[in-house]
Amino acid sequence: MYKHEKRVILPFSFISTICFLSGAAFGYFVVFPPAFKFLVGYNNEFLTSLPSVSEYFSLALRLLIAFGAIFEMPVLMVFLAKAGVVSVGLLNKYRKYAILINFIIAAVLTPTPDIVNQMMMGIPLLVLYEVSVLCVWLFGRRSFKDFEPDP
Repeated sequence: MYKHEKRVILPFSFISTICFLSGAAFGYFVVFPPAFKFLVGYNNEFLTSLPSVSEYFSLALRLLIAFGAIFEMPVLMVFLAKAGVVSVGLLNKYRKYAILINFIIAAVLTPTPDIVNQMMMGIPLLVLYEVSVLCVWLFGRRSFKDFEPDP
């Protein structure tokens, strides 16, 4: 890779990895325990829930991937801002639609149908949207064209 390409790719790769791992950790340590408790919460004297290991890992993996992906939102927004697709003004103008879309995404991505787990994804999505607006304001001003080498 050329030096000017490394200046763009390496920070994006490093920050993207950190964001994904942070999201996966948040999903596993914060969201997974109540989600699993909800799924096995139907136990009573007549019915006992015995999830298999594959079901446990399937739930954990889906949560890890979903939360890892949504924690990539600031990186994606900065990338789109540098590409000239979004700006701070655009993100502020369509904030109310973003809130609605965030909760629709949370309803689709959460593996359990309860409102608590959907809120545990929806609220971080709102916070990540605001962090994205801040990151676009801070880092999105220079476009990728500014990183091209001089002839």
